[in-house]
Amino acid sequence: MNLKLAAAVALACVCGQTVAQGTADDYRRAFELRDKYSASKVYYSGVRPSWIAQTDSFWYVRNTPEGRVYVVVDAGTRQRTDLFDHNALATALAKATGKDVKPGALYLDRLSVDKATDCISFVFNSHNWRYSLAGGSKLDDCGELPKVKQRHWMEVDDEKEAAPVASPDGRYTAYIKENNIWVRETATGKERQLSIDGTIGNYYSAYIRWSPDGKKVAACRIRPAEKRYVYYVESSPSDQLQPKLHKQEYAKPGDELRFKVPCIFDVETGKAVIPCTELFARQYDLWGPDWSADSRSVTFEYNQRGHQVYRVLEMSAETGEVRPVIEETSKTYVNYPMRYRYDLSDGRHIIWASERDNWNHLYMYDRTKGKAAWQITKGKWYVRSVIKVDEKNRQVYFSANGVEPDEDPYLIRYYRIGFDGKNMTCLTPDEGMHEAWLSDDARYIVDTYSMVDKAPVAVLRDAATGKEIMPLETADISALLAEGWKAPEVFTAKGRDGKTDMWGIIIRPSNFDPSKKYPVLEYIYQGPGNQYVPKTFIPYNWYMTSIAELGFIVVMVDGMGTSFRSREFENMCYKNLKDAGLPDHIAWIKAAAQKYPYMDADNVGIFGCSAGGQEAMGAVLFHPEFYKAAYSACGCHDNRMDKIWWNELWMGYPVGEQYKECSNVENAHLLSRPLMLVVGELDDNVDPASTMQVVNALVKAGKDFELVVVPGAHHTMGEDFGEHKRYDFFVRNLLKKTPPAWSEIK
Repeated sequence: MNLKLAAAVALACVCGQTVAQGTADDYRRAFELRDKYSASKVYYSGVRPSWIAQTDSFWYVRNTPEGRVYVVVDAGTRQRTDLFDHNALATALAKATGKDVKPGALYLDRLSVDKATDCISFVFNSHNWRYSLAGGSKLDDCGELPKVKQRHWMEVDDEKEAAPVASPDGRYTAYIKENNIWVRETATGKERQLSIDGTIGNYYSAYIRWSPDGKKVAACRIRPAEKRYVYYVESSPSDQLQPKLHKQEYAKPGDELRFKVPCIFDVETGKAVIPCTELFARQYDLWGPDWSADSRSVTFEYNQRGHQVYRVLEMSAETGEVRPVIEETSKTYVNYPMRYRYDLSDGRHIIWASERDNWNHLYMYDRTKGKAAWQITKGKWYVRSVIKVDEKNRQVYFSANGVEPDEDPYLIRYYRIGFDGKNMTCLTPDEGMHEAWLSDDARYIVDTYSMVDKAPVAVLRDAATGKEIMPLETADISALLAEGWKAPEVFTAKGRDGKTDMWGIIIRPSNFDPSKKYPVLEYIYQGPGNQYVPKTFIPYNWYMTSIAELGFIVVMVDGMGTSFRSREFENMCYKNLKDAGLPDHIAWIKAAAQKYPYMDADNVGIFGCSAGGQEAMGAVLFHPEFYKAAYSACGCHDNRMDKIWWNELWMGYPVGEQYKECSNVENAHLLSRPLMLVVGELDDNVDPASTMQVVNALVKAGKDFELVVVPGAHHTMGEDFGEHKRYDFFVRNLLKKTPPAWSEIK
């Protein structure tokens, strides 16, 4: 043993601390991994096929060592060829745009193939292009891509602007004028007002829907509510010296919401059909109306405020009578973001997804009786999505997780099942996290799959049996392995109840030494609506890979309160977001440390962003005996301050004491561990005031903490500056070492 190592070991023994790392070399290695482990080191991966209409062919991009190659595969003949001459197209684009275009670096956005004309269309250099694949290889510039102002995702569509809508028979055009519905006769140009009660404060939606027979129109009358706005000061804009003030629509829990009433008007007689609102009186939102094929009724979907009732309602076009077709109720919440509905063409049946038996499954509803006729899928597993309903052959193609025993229950596979719930067939038999694309005629399926420790594979399969027809790609990770890359370890352990498996991953530094003791860092993003631990192969995890190089074991786990296991598993979150699955995480980390003694379960830090930021701070407030330091970025620290949909769904409505009980602001006085708060001054996801109110509470409580405000940043973990601050924070507080000067690392 050399003297330097002997001294370090002796110091560790005397002080009872981990052998300290976090040197300048460790920092340099951590930052360099971003380039070393980049996706360019993985070849023949990332297959995302697009089926070509009216054919048995699909195209995708091959990621080869020589560059990107667009290929087309004929599933019938099992032949793969280049989709076009890459040299010819690159030369043509370079000539047309005046840019240097390399054949192996073609990025053709929104590419589509038209077999009828043997042409491809795509976007390049902000222009639409059309390129002939036949002789001559003609390239046409179809004009600049129109600039479309995107509505911010928090902005609610007022439904005031839409183009006039022609009737199916072309006799009329319907439109909005002075807040009311009007029609114009095509032949004469004569206008006629249908509704007369529309006002500024109770106007008709511009989204007008004609009945299939062209005799009636339907639209919602909307009573708007006063909107809330969040304001941001951009301190350091790039185009001027003085700061800028930004304004953004942002509804929060408890805010008043608009009220919608579906209305129907007979174009010839002017008769108005206005329903009683009893069955949709407490609106969070209302979608529709949509006409039935026989023009006798419309359906619309009603999401009740508080999310404990969700209804599909049918309204008679003659009488205005409203009746429930489907009704979901829950003592906690109806998980409406996972809803799925497919109306069969027979006009009598609806395929509907529900969690009513504790798992998300498909049901066949009898529309006339207003109740489920039978359950299509059943079992202790979770339907994730429906990719095709084949009415002719009475088959449903869908993805699900948890079906296969003795494997990670979050892994998605694809299946086929009859409408009658019989003959369920797995179409993706290999273990892994699958993503699949079905051909239009449901004869073939392209299947791509991987795991965090298994490189991606893509194959073509028979969509009836799941049998492999031909291999497409197997990722080459040899260059990545040559750089010293090590796969994360998938680890399972029991949660707080001592019987339910929790699934997570363990990431070790590239120079891992099992004879050393490593502090544990947990990256947290835990909450309902999803599961968050990576399940697919990724060479570099932005939040976890690099920081391990400083001398940490980095972990992530999905605890109770996350989705896709069962409703019972997820319901832990209800009115209880401060729980954050942390008791399960603690049990899981302790179990990992028992198996791997080099993991120091007495020296654990935690970090996260957004909901993870709220949870990271909550960890040191509510579990300071376990979590010794927290880095919290852009946290929604008080759910009353955050966006309405997330918080009313999981925290309930009306706003009550549960919001205060879960608030990091209200509980800030409990802080007894090191804390670094980070916020982007232009965070348009979580109101930055949420972080500043925590700061205010900590100041008033006389607590020591660190605050990092990143000018010009939006919703962020901290960007490069905050990333470096995060490294230093945990090196100081867990490794107990002074971080190297930033100038040393550069």
